[in-house]
Formats: sequence, C-alpha cells, structure tokens
Amino acid sequence: MTNTIVKSKVWAFVTHVFNLPMALLRRMITNLLNRVMMMSSLPPPKIDRQADYKKRKMVVGLGNPGMNGSRHSVGMAVLTTLAERLGAPDGWRSDRKVSGEVFVTQLQDVQLVLLRPKLLMNVNGVSVAKAASRFLIQPEHILLIHDELDKPLGKFGIKHGGSARGHNGVRSCVDCLQTDVMPRLRIGIGRPSDKTPIDRYVLGRFSKEEQNVLDSVMKQSVDALLDYLTDSQSKTSPAEGRRAALKKKARTLSPPQNSPEEQTQS
Repeated sequence: MTNTIVKSKVWAFVTHVFNLPMALLRRMITNLLNRVMMMSSLPPPKIDRQADYKKRKMVVGLGNPGMNGSRHSVGMAVLTTLAERLGAPDGWRSDRKVSGEVFVTQLQDVQLVLLRPKLLMNVNGVSVAKAASRFLIQPEHILLIHDELDKPLGKFGIKHGGSARGHNGVRSCVDCLQTDVMPRLRIGIGRPSDKTPIDRYVLGRFSKEEQNVLDSVMKQSVDALLDYLTDSQSKTSPAEGRRAALKKKARTLSPPQNSPEEQTQS
C-alpha cells in the first residue's frame, strides 16, 4: 500500500470523526473512559461467600463529587438524607477500591450498602460496578437515585429498570453492569423555563424557593425508599428491564415480570 493511499485513508477517518455530532463523540469518549477505568480497577477483596448476600442491597446517589446543591447531584442529597434517617450521618468512609464513599448498615433483615461515587457523573457506573463486585450485589438489587428532567420539581417516582432515557450517569451504570434491570428513584428537577442550555441548567444550584420544595420532596422520597427496600415482595421479585446488548459474559438474572413500569409519588 503506497503512502498516498495510507494518507488518504487516515485523512478520511479524521474527517469522518470531526463530522460526527458532538453528542455522539461525547458518548464514544465516555464509553472509552468507562472501559479503561473498569479494566484498571483493583480486584475485589476476599469476602465470605457463605454469607446471605441475597439479602444485601445497594443504594447509589448519582452525581458529581464536590457539587453539592446542584440539580445534577440531587441523588447524592437524597442518599445523604437517607443516611441521616438511618441514624448514622457520620458513618461514611472513603473506599478507594470502589472509587467512592461507602456506608454499610442493617435495615431490618437487609444489609444495606450506601454508595456516593467520587467519580464524575458520566463515569459513575465504574464506581457502582466496583462496589457491586466488592459486596457481591446483583444488579437487580442496586437502586439508583438520580435527577429527572422530565419530572417537574416536587415530583418523584420509582422506575423498575429500562433505558437510561438520556441520563449519562444511568447510562454509565448500564454500560458497566452490562444490564439495565436496576430500579431507580427519579427525583424531578423539571426543565428550564427559559433558553438556558440543559448542561448549564443541571449543573446549576437550586434557588431558595426551589430548595424549600426539595426539602419536602427529600423527606417523602426517603419514606418511599425505605418502604421499597423493606417490602417483602421487592426482595424476591426481579426488577423489570432488559439486558444490555453487549457481547460479554451474560449475568444470571430472573426474567422480568409484567408489573407496572413506574410507581409515582407526589
């Protein structure tokens, strides 16, 4: 192959890349980061595999570390409120093996692991997958808490698996866990009423009036979350959702049930 042909092929590839939409380029870069960070993760420590890990659940607050008070990190705020409700607001410990902060407690007969990733939202899934491996937790027993543009402020709901619906943090979790069966607590933040770009809007902080509404929402959502976690049916029924179409080793999961997709709260 002559140098001219090689140069033409390289130039065609470069031209093609730069002609791709920015959203697609961003997605490609995020996927690459997810895979690289997962490959470089530390091996999980030895855990007593005779323990009843089927009664172990994990709740994850998605968000950006260091951006407390922003709309995009409302999942972390709800998780912090949950920890306070469980009586151990200072029980968090940093765990570099999962790239996050962890709080382990007992909720009735469920061993509960709370996780605040220390990675950026777009690669939160790396932290979630590491913690799932470390604590031997199946994806259907991992509940994600995140902000939701398509719900107005003051509303929230529990969604039983399914697509990421454009949320980059959820998409990262789906990519890294290779499944989308994880239930989610979706906290409404609404869409901007003006022409503010979405990325600037979600990274912005709540106003004083919005924070007053959010305080009530966090209390109600934690109530719903505790009911969900301790409900006997939710412990045995698989979460709805479908496997991600990835050519990797399949996980052993129960088939989805024909239950309503979402429980809404107000």
